[in-house]
Amino acid sequence: MRPTAALAPLAALVLAATTLTACGGGSGSDPDTVKVSFKQSTDNSVKVMDTYLADIKKQFEKAHPGKKVELVPIKAPDSEYYTKLQQMLRSPKTAPDLVYEDTFLINSDITSGYLKPLDAYLSKWPDWNRFIDTAKAAAKGEDGKTYGVPDGTDTRGLWFDKDIFARAGLPADWQPKTWNDVLTAARTIKKKVPGVIPFNVYTGKPVGEAATMQTFEMLLYGTNDGRTDPLYDKSGKKWIAGGQGFKDALAFVETVYAEKLGPDVSDALDPNVMTRVRGEWLPQGKLGIALDGSWLPQDWLPGSGHEWPEWSRELGLAAMPTQHGQAPGKVSMSGGWTWSIPAKAGNPDLAFEFVKTMQTKANAQKWYIANSGIAVREDVAEDPAYVDAQPGIEFFTDLVASTHYRPAYPAYPKVSTAIQEAMESVTTGDASVDEATSAYTDALKDATDNQVVER
Repeated sequence: MRPTAALAPLAALVLAATTLTACGGGSGSDPDTVKVSFKQSTDNSVKVMDTYLADIKKQFEKAHPGKKVELVPIKAPDSEYYTKLQQMLRSPKTAPDLVYEDTFLINSDITSGYLKPLDAYLSKWPDWNRFIDTAKAAAKGEDGKTYGVPDGTDTRGLWFDKDIFARAGLPADWQPKTWNDVLTAARTIKKKVPGVIPFNVYTGKPVGEAATMQTFEMLLYGTNDGRTDPLYDKSGKKWIAGGQGFKDALAFVETVYAEKLGPDVSDALDPNVMTRVRGEWLPQGKLGIALDGSWLPQDWLPGSGHEWPEWSRELGLAAMPTQHGQAPGKVSMSGGWTWSIPAKAGNPDLAFEFVKTMQTKANAQKWYIANSGIAVREDVAEDPAYVDAQPGIEFFTDLVASTHYRPAYPAYPKVSTAIQEAMESVTTGDASVDEATSAYTDALKDATDNQVVER
């Protein structure tokens, strides 16, 4: 993953603008060059996106004589990436021709006038009919127009260390049915396998959207019947104030850290904790259970810097259960990223030609496998070569049937930040669940211009 939406202070924006201006002229400075901006991993050993785009660049330049591709990586944590990208999009002097957009921010950027609708291009592109409807919807604005081409989706579940489970006397085929089953397993690990972290759930503002989506919403969307959205009332177009489900989700997070079932709070609130989970704690057998995403194996592939060919034998997978085991019994959240063309791009036509090169069936399949992504092209999803290429992909693909998508409306980034603040306050013990929930509801009203409903 992928996500976070903390808004940087003015000083950071000024610094970002200075840095980006120093990178050179805007996308329109050369009509024969397409500038492609993307998020580069802060972990120098992870080169999945860099390698993939370098290959697409070669293909594109060979197929379009005289045209060039300039890759413009932004090496930053998620929250800083969003801030720097939005700063670039404000001016034709700094706007690239193509940008990598997280779907949870796309409506915010559409509202700000940063992105160009792609419908005129998509109507003439036969491959668009291969994309699944839910993926198309994730790139659609409230005006009904489409502003991005999705390059995959993801789901989330529970990863667990089979050796730690064996030492704790827990089953190798563990499939928890309730939240209490998950906490009981974590408590058992703490008691019987000292020296390891029983359970990791992301929390607080430093990890941003990872806390909101991979932890809190995985809990919140498991507190009801699975049919109604507990965060946003679509019929009334209002955000839902913190109620009992919200409190229960916060209480789960509070329990993990109050009972010391998770990492030390200082480690949990370290912005680099996601890298530690993937690159250190899981591969080195230091973590019993991780609530995390389908993409983790990309860090363990050959050439990744964190090679771990044994992971599929040493780790088990389980769906995150609903709170009390109520139907549908399991819960997941899905997100994803899209390739979008800035409204102020100098070479939009050339940019879409680059998108078409990236999104041939062969290239899309190559990307899904390289980044452990879930296919959003039906023809790739049906290909046995895709299904067989990555252990665990079938498990995570099956979760799509019970997954949820964030209400990615313009106010969502601020709502997400308010959730992170509530999580952090119960993680550190600075606030009770009731106090944190009350503070969240107040912040929600401010973030949404009081478009809030009690439920």
